[in-house]
Amino acid sequence: MPDVRKDAGAGGLFRCPSRGPIVGSMSTKPTVTATDVLSSSDCWALLRTVSVGRLALWVEDHPDIFPLNYAVDHGTLVFRTGEGTKLAAALGEAPVALEADGVDADSGIAWSVVVKGTASAITATDDVLESFSLMLFPWQDGSKDAFIRIVPTSVTGRRFTVSAPARWWTAESAAPRAATE
Repeated sequence: MPDVRKDAGAGGLFRCPSRGPIVGSMSTKPTVTATDVLSSSDCWALLRTVSVGRLALWVEDHPDIFPLNYAVDHGTLVFRTGEGTKLAAALGEAPVALEADGVDADSGIAWSVVVKGTASAITATDDVLESFSLMLFPWQDGSKDAFIRIVPTSVTGRRFTVSAPARWWTAESAAPRAATE
């Protein structure tokens, strides 16, 4: 088994010398013992705690995923984007999905929320002006003048304890890899 040790300087993360930090915790705090299915209100509360998610779209003949910044707005999600593949696919006929997640390194509790629905451009003048007040801070430069709203048809989530590396680590995990892996 590789040399895996708790790194107190990394906020309770496990560290493998050859692979870097590994999420997990050796905390003695109570943990979630199974996967907890989250209520809709818990999902929305967690979505408000982060601003980055991954948007899954159907692009021509294949699925694609785009990281993006979003904001929760009255039971919907709003993001900004510019002209291109993401905008064209989001406004297409196929439904979209957005996934956001997080982990508390101190407790080892992780969560994941998936919002499925339809996306549409925000075009009404009042709605566009109101959208400017949302805390949307795209990480990448460029013109992002299209505001897109995802109206959910489904909001699901789960919470679980991240397994300690000793439970999932195998000898193959530390095996040398080709440069392209």
